Amino acid sequence: QVQLVESGGGSVQPGGSLQLSCAASGVIVYIYDMGWYRQGPGNQRELVASITDSGITTYADFVKDRFTISRDNARRTVYLQMNSLRPEDTAVYKCTADVEFYKWGLLTRANSSGQGTQVTVSS
Repeated sequence: QVQLVESGGGSVQPGGSLQLSCAASGVIVYIYDMGWYRQGPGNQRELVASITDSGITTYADFVKDRFTISRDNARRTVYLQMNSLRPEDTAVYKCTADVEFYKWGLLTRANSSGQGTQVTVSS
């Protein structure tokens, strides 16, 4: 099994910054794409940013030039640096990863997601 555990959420004033982290654990062979989704109150889940295993990044238009995604493959961790936060960024942020791992002795590849971390932007 694979576990993804997020950390770094919290409350911040508009214009502030937060850094989210998400560490993967388990009998992992390889991690392909990693990314962050968010779901605000009354909103659908939306992709915030993603990063491939070779470091190619993709961002949603609403976070370009404000958020930066990065990863540390040795630590199996993905980060999301969030700057210039706005009230509309308030949401539960969840990380996701396309992971190859052993499950019951069998090599398996599947998408895994974490439980999420709350980010609240308010004055």
